Parts: sequence; structure tokens; C-alpha cells
Amino acid sequence: MTYRFFTPAKASAATGLTAEVYRQLRDEFLGPVPTFQALSAAPEVLAATWALMREALLAGDASRVDRELVAAAVSRANRCRFCVDAHVMLLHALGEHELAEVVARGETPPEARHAEFVAWAEASRSPMAADWSSPHRPEVTGTLLAFHFINRIVSALLDPDLLPGGLQRSPMVRSVGGRLYARTAREPKEPGRGLSLLDAGTVAPPGWAGDSPVGVAYASLRKVASQGGELLGDVARRTVTATVRWEDGRHPARPAEWAAELIRDLPGADRVGTRIALLAAFAPDAISTDDVARWRLSRPDDADLVRLVAYGAITATDHVAQALSPAHL
Repeated sequence: MTYRFFTPAKASAATGLTAEVYRQLRDEFLGPVPTFQALSAAPEVLAATWALMREALLAGDASRVDRELVAAAVSRANRCRFCVDAHVMLLHALGEHELAEVVARGETPPEARHAEFVAWAEASRSPMAADWSSPHRPEVTGTLLAFHFINRIVSALLDPDLLPGGLQRSPMVRSVGGRLYARTAREPKEPGRGLSLLDAGTVAPPGWAGDSPVGVAYASLRKVASQGGELLGDVARRTVTATVRWEDGRHPARPAEWAAELIRDLPGADRVGTRIALLAAFAPDAISTDDVARWRLSRPDDADLVRLVAYGAITATDHVAQALSPAHL
């Protein structure tokens, strides 16, 4: 597993909030996996991302299989190969071997209920075009939102191969890996523990059940990730927001040229940052080493790069969230 633009500090060296997040990851998930280590340069983003994923994907009474299926389907819609592979393996861990391989092949599950979940999750990439909303409970909906955000972080900051040489694309490797994590994946998790990492007083946004840990966690992630927009000027932020709304999840055919056209008339100081934020929202794997090198001329810290990518990712994720039907949350 390699990181695209920087190598985070070792998990063993973590302190403060980062160490608290890693402790929960060791207790309840697969440990401080690369997705979360990549966010460790910005501990507030790390904590909120883990809290949302924990409360949505792992805790509560909703079917874990349904949620893993949604995570994999959203990842497929967002072209995040790393996350598809990871959640196919977790479907194996839950004993759903045939379903896992159907998802890995990009096929439609034969069971109607599973097929409906996949279609619903994939349609969320372009919610306005699909007239998309959510009839599902907060854990399932929150899983979908969590992975719209996580997919973009992963595609921007990590190499797409989960294992060396792409070994995770072997059905045998996926099955064996799933069995190794079966006990951890199947242990029930009580709702709420992830919220201990967040600022006190955070409340669920309008439309979410007031006592929903998922809604509170999403509100926290939206707040801290949106703060990355402060690295850009006002016109640049409005460009990112308007583009996300107008393009509605469309995958640019040539992302580099597409982004270059959008930033052409912006102030020079904001062009590279806006380019990275736009690519993070639409085609995060197209962020290049040259983009990052130019950004680092004025913003050398890893934390600022993470926060900028998180800003683009949450802007796209919140576009999906705005399409939710309040009656169903």
C-alpha cells in the first residue's frame, strides 16, 4: 500500500485525538488502515470521518450486509477501486461469498432486494438527474454518504491497490482475507462511541432524527471538512460549489482539461487550490504530483493538502445529502 503525495506518521507515534481514533479503530475495525492514516495530518477530519463510518456502517441494528453492499456500490459508482476491493472482502467476512464476487465483477445481484440497494446507491452519484432520495434508515443512508466522502479521500491520497500487485483482485485472496476478519466484522457495535471524539454540542442537521448518532456524525464531518474551503478565496469557493451543483456528479471525460477551463479566470493565487478541490469532488485520482507541488509552494504542510481535498470531497458529498427526503430520515 502506498500513499500518493506524502507518508503519514507511524500509527505507533500517534498522540492526542489521533491516538484516540486509532484506539477505536483497533478495538472495532481493522486497525489504523491506510484510509485513516492518510487523514491523520488533520486530526479533526480524521475523527469526524471515523465517527461517521463507525456510526453508519458498524453500529446499530441495520443489516451489516446491506450496508457493506451499499458501500461497495457507491464505491463502484465513484470509480474507487480500493474501496470496492475492501468492501468486497468485508462481504466475504460476513459469509456472503457469492454476493461478494457478483459485486467484484460489477454485475447486478440476483436477489431483487440486493439489486435495489445497488441501483439506489449507484444512482446517488448524480442525484438531481436521477431524482434521487432515500427511503432507508439513517445507518444505510449514512453509509452511503460516508463512502461518497471516503471514496474521494482514498482516490486522491492512496494508490488504488489494496495489496501489492493487486492481489486483492484474486477471488481466492478476497475470500481468505474475508475469513481472517470474519470475527471482527460480525461483532455488534453499540451506537454512540464514535461521538465521544467530536466537539460537544454538535447536533444532527435538519431532516435527520434528532437523536441519530449518524446525523450528528455527518453534521460534524460536514463542519470540519468544509473548513478546508477557508484555504481558498470567496470566488474560488463559489466556483467549487456552483460546479458541483451544475455538473451533478458527471465524470469528466478529460479531468485535467476540464478543471483547467474552470479555473482559467480565477485569481492566480487560487487557481491550483481550486483545481485540486474540483478534482477531489469529481475525479480525485486525476490530482497530479504537479498539482500538489504547485500547491505546496505556498502551502507546504500535509495538513493543508488533506483539508483542501476534504473540502472538495465534502462539497460533492453534501450535494448528495441535500437531495435526501427529510420525511425518511
